[in-house]
Amino acid sequence: MKKDRLSASAIGKLKKRMARFPSLPLIHKPTPVQKMNRLTGLFGGPDIWMKREDLTGLAFGGNKSRKMEYILADILGQKADTVITWASLQSNWCLQMSAAARMFGIEPILVLFKTYDLPEEPDGNLLLDRLLGAEVHIKEAGRGKTVSLETGLSHLEAAAYEARKKGRRPYLVPVGGSMPAGSMSQPLGALAYVQALIELAEQMGALGLQIGAVVHATGSGGTQAGLVVGAKALGLETRIIGISVSEEKTSLARIVLDICRRTEETLGLGTVVNPEDVIVLDDYLGQGYGIVDRNVARIVAEVFRAEGVVLDPVYTAKAMVGLQDLAHKRFFRPGKPVVFFHTGGTPALFPNRRKLLELL
Repeated sequence: MKKDRLSASAIGKLKKRMARFPSLPLIHKPTPVQKMNRLTGLFGGPDIWMKREDLTGLAFGGNKSRKMEYILADILGQKADTVITWASLQSNWCLQMSAAARMFGIEPILVLFKTYDLPEEPDGNLLLDRLLGAEVHIKEAGRGKTVSLETGLSHLEAAAYEARKKGRRPYLVPVGGSMPAGSMSQPLGALAYVQALIELAEQMGALGLQIGAVVHATGSGGTQAGLVVGAKALGLETRIIGISVSEEKTSLARIVLDICRRTEETLGLGTVVNPEDVIVLDDYLGQGYGIVDRNVARIVAEVFRAEGVVLDPVYTAKAMVGLQDLAHKRFFRPGKPVVFFHTGGTPALFPNRRKLLELL
């Protein structure tokens, strides 16, 4: 009982710190947490639960929608009328940004990099970007690689220069809203996932469950950093396991740790996230970022057939491949549930349809 009271006290204190940061009510919260009974059986345990961040409600949903609540508040606070960001050609981040911006009369400009072998035809997220009337600039990039912060920002600055010449007031956002850069001076994407961790802790606590581990896809690092900081601030022993979809683990772990430190500083926490708190696994990258392989196709079909849940081929499928393998290897603590964060991105299935069916 004493431990429960301390946990409630820690949650209350962290919520007060979070309340200092402006946000907008853009999504359905709390997102559901569901027991995956058939996956638990197929994977041989432990008990697998899923946090349905794909059901946030904005433009097909996804973890980026939660970030928009904080980022859009900052955009409006700076009185911008245009938002400029970048990512890959079929980016769910760019779709979510465009949809959220349009809700407040803000013009979206997207710099999309071709990092995998997909045509530029309007399909998937790119179709939705076009329907939203986003100004789209498509650039070539290395296959299976993500674009560096420096390269991305240089393209944003070029687009912002042109926008300012037209009398517009642009706000520049780094990919994923993860690292403070451009017009964003705080790790707003990570703050959103501190909030998500609080939400999850309350949901599982209400069920009388202590979370053994959280597994999720990690790319730009903000989601993982927020989850790690949230768990540390609440004194949880939960391991936050990021399955890399983009970079090798050493460099990505450094990025996540940097965002963690900035998030702790922003919140004024007395905690210190240590390098060992940041767990990034790169065993499931396959041929690189956005490249669909046989494992991706297989797990998309298996999860859909078992639970009626649709994964995306770029992020959540690779993370689920990782979860399945770790479960088979008895990586997780016995007796404690594992929560998989479904971070959305499902429109990217459709431009990859031929490859997925061919591999199956």
